[in-house]
Amino acid sequence: MKVKKHETVTLSAEMAVTRTEAGMDYVQVLPDNPSVGQVVPFSGWGRGQLMQNGTFDFIHKKRVRKKPEYKGRHLSFSYGEDGNDRVSFVLPSGQRGEFRVLLMEEVMRLCAYLEEQGW
Repeated sequence: MKVKKHETVTLSAEMAVTRTEAGMDYVQVLPDNPSVGQVVPFSGWGRGQLMQNGTFDFIHKKRVRKKPEYKGRHLSFSYGEDGNDRVSFVLPSGQRGEFRVLLMEEVMRLCAYLEEQGW
């Protein structure tokens, strides 16, 4: 079993919370003594919770991307962890005039693949 390493960094800081016009809050943590390298920067999905007493928790959730089940020239198909199946169609702007034909061809290929898989 692989043991995960947990590292905690404690900062003395002020926190600024700003409500935007869209109704969303913007949260900033402003350290008393800012210096490069205090924390490791990250960007990603997560859940933040601002409590009534002013404490703030954020849990970083890694986004898991799986390889598609089927990959065509312009279309891919994958099973989602949320119970939804996803079909993505990507078309270069130079082929916009062929959109209808290419979409039909790719969907037909996907349908043939799914029939082979027993759908």
